[in-house]
Amino acid sequence: MGRGKIEIKRIENANSRQVTFSKRRTGLLKKAQELAILCDAEVAVIIFSNTGKLFEFSSSGMKRTLSRYNKCTDSSEVAIVECKAEKEDSKMVEALKDEIAKLERKQLRLLGKDLTGLCIKELQHLEQQLNQGLLAVKERKEELLMDQLEQSRVQEQRAMLENETLRRQIEELRCLFPVTERVVPSYLHYPHVERKNVYVDNGVVKCTSLASNCENERGDSDTALHLGLPTDVSHKRKATERETFSNESESQVALL
Repeated sequence: MGRGKIEIKRIENANSRQVTFSKRRTGLLKKAQELAILCDAEVAVIIFSNTGKLFEFSSSGMKRTLSRYNKCTDSSEVAIVECKAEKEDSKMVEALKDEIAKLERKQLRLLGKDLTGLCIKELQHLEQQLNQGLLAVKERKEELLMDQLEQSRVQEQRAMLENETLRRQIEELRCLFPVTERVVPSYLHYPHVERKNVYVDNGVVKCTSLASNCENERGDSDTALHLGLPTDVSHKRKATERETFSNESESQVALL
């Protein structure tokens, strides 16, 4: 007789449940050992009974198998996370590309290009946008012009104030140093003195400037009068000057 099929469910009888557990446990561990030997696989089996007892089998050591299992699970989790991140990045890149394309299309339409696919309502909306932009530009331009005019006015006022302060300072200096009525000449007058030209004519020394001698005599008399010197002193001075003049002329003749 063949074996009949057993319904897979919890066995209510505790003795029969314990007997079934011990039989199937040994069979499972035996099958795991056979699988490891026949297929050269790394097999590990861990079993806990309902009472808490541990039963295990490992073809190459339980710790080694568990560390390998942990590495595989960690790498798989990391790979899953990386795959999700790549998918999200690709979605974001596609969205950004679409946004850039839309913005480029809008820019071209604002410049009056690529208007073939627009209807009347879209063209009217585009016209309103352009008019609003022109109004904003004009307002900004007027603001800048007004600011420049205000700055120029402020600079003119500052220049006027500086000129006024300089004028006041000059007037104060004039009050401190009043102008005198006496005019100081820019140069001094000197009397013209003719040069004496002495030359020799047939061994006789002659003087060509008689006017200068007269002027010298007049000057000597004037200086004598101004200094309050007596006439004798002036005559003596004239005699000494004549002697020196005669000696100079004789020396010149001797040299010639």
